[in-house]
Amino acid sequence: MISHSRRQMENLVRSLAHLLVFLPIAASTAALHHRGDLSISDEPYGSLLSTSPSSSPQSPATFFEVRRPIPVPKTKPCSTLVLQHDFAYTYGKPPVTAAYSPPSHCSLGSLATSRIVLEWSAACTGRQFDRIFGVWLGGVEVLRSCTAEPLPNGVVWTIRKDVTRYSSLFSEPQTLAVYLGNIVDKTYTGVYHVNVSFHFYFDDNRSVPPLHQPDFGSSADLILPISKSLPLDDGLWFQIQSSSDVQGKEIAIPRNTYRALLEVYVSYHSNDEFWYTNPPNSYISENNLTGLPGNGAFREVTVSLDGHLVGSIWPFTVIYTGGINPLLWRPISAIGSFDLPSYDIEITSFLGNILDGKNHSFEFSVIDALDVWFIDANLHLWLDEHSTHTEGSLVEHEAPVVSTSLVSQFKGLDGHFDYIVNRTISSTGWVKSSYGKITTHFFQNLYYTNYMNFSGNGTIQTVNQSIEYNYGTFANHTSSLLYSDRVLQSFPLYLYTRTSDEVNSSYSSIVNITVGFNKKEYLGVQSGPSFSILRNLQDATGIMHVKGNLVTNGAANTRQVYTYGSSDGCYFRNVRSNNYTILFDESGELCTNGSLFRSPGNFPPRSRTWMMAL
Repeated sequence: MISHSRRQMENLVRSLAHLLVFLPIAASTAALHHRGDLSISDEPYGSLLSTSPSSSPQSPATFFEVRRPIPVPKTKPCSTLVLQHDFAYTYGKPPVTAAYSPPSHCSLGSLATSRIVLEWSAACTGRQFDRIFGVWLGGVEVLRSCTAEPLPNGVVWTIRKDVTRYSSLFSEPQTLAVYLGNIVDKTYTGVYHVNVSFHFYFDDNRSVPPLHQPDFGSSADLILPISKSLPLDDGLWFQIQSSSDVQGKEIAIPRNTYRALLEVYVSYHSNDEFWYTNPPNSYISENNLTGLPGNGAFREVTVSLDGHLVGSIWPFTVIYTGGINPLLWRPISAIGSFDLPSYDIEITSFLGNILDGKNHSFEFSVIDALDVWFIDANLHLWLDEHSTHTEGSLVEHEAPVVSTSLVSQFKGLDGHFDYIVNRTISSTGWVKSSYGKITTHFFQNLYYTNYMNFSGNGTIQTVNQSIEYNYGTFANHTSSLLYSDRVLQSFPLYLYTRTSDEVNSSYSSIVNITVGFNKKEYLGVQSGPSFSILRNLQDATGIMHVKGNLVTNGAANTRQVYTYGSSDGCYFRNVRSNNYTILFDESGELCTNGSLFRSPGNFPPRSRTWMMAL
């Protein structure tokens, strides 16, 4: 009885491991085969789906991530193609680079008030796994993303990202670097054909900021990369391989800086791609299970300056295009998979400690990490053009130890783990420049719950997880409020997985998943206050049959409701797919008739509750 139960648990975790689509991420070839790679069979797609063969894609399919279209001026953009490359066997090789220069046919004299859009367009045919990739300009990461998994008849997809916040980079020549580690052989034949372009938009009605006043609401005057430097044989990100691993870089900042903000990019792969499903090490040890992911289901990315904790990141659970069940994300990709979110940490309060012209250390670590996490950052700096030296002081800083609770109860292999974690961080400091004295306060309040349940003698796993990631920045200039930014976010996740015993290298898996990215933001700047509300929810169900590492049969249904409202407009989209086919797709930009807060319809009760949580 014990042996049979143990075998079922091993099959469960091994089956979950099979769902991990291969991502080439480590520096050695030992990482090329781990936890069971998964791809789609080359059989006719009618045999894969529960619909007729006529509904299968016969030409290149277009995959997409649901996002609000970027608001741009009505003027025609000035565009430039910077890189065109075919990514074949690029794993473990240097990033592909191209020389960027301000395009001579564009009038780039007013970049700070224009809109700049990065466009990534790609195509692939054959069989291939999902691949993580990054785009850097002058060492500054401007996009982190995951490729679409191709179909035998091909796939195309396009990413458009607003990169206006990096505008200071575009006025000077830079090196554009792209790392997409791909492998092509007799089995995995897909080559990613990629174009990278920049589009510059200009608005004649743009407002001009007041003269000789600090402008916290503008794009930074200078951005310094906190990443690895070229040349190298990998991405420019740091690789965090364990909870004791600390990676980072020493840099010196200009002495006339009056504001500093750290933007951090985070992604997780290999043994920690599904960290939110990992049981504690003690559970694995007690049940004599080896070679399985552990360390529990909580992860925290910590950011330190000269050894002192300045900020924390509890990442949104991005599911890559081959994750959980690859059929779920065709053609609607998972939230954040094509444009992974970055995370901002205000460090202006600490400027008084680093305005000495010397090198200072920015370091990253991940609590309970397994191999491997990719992390780097961009340091956005605002400079006092009327002064060569500013001064400041840290007034107060509080970063108490994270509060963690873990309760478990098991009988055999069935039971539950209940995680509850809290974290607060705050800092206050002042900077004196030619603009006067500015006092800045930054805070983070984070709350995490993960209720993990095993049933069916270890063949069923259910995860109910919620992350609340709230932060704010307030800057006072003399006696008045100069700038305020208050953000409230919630990241709900529900995952149900049921797997059969593996027989002759074959097994079946049923998955239900609901994932949400909700955000409220109130911004107060010199040009006036603004607000925005985003509610973004996906609900997906799928079944697949796997033989070896190939999905041989299956069906999937995915629905997404995206609602965005702000002081400058609204956007709504409601889309549903079934086995590669879009059943309906409605969208609009009206804020009337309740369109912004339209009910998610026939979503399960848990989804409606989470949708209205913000």
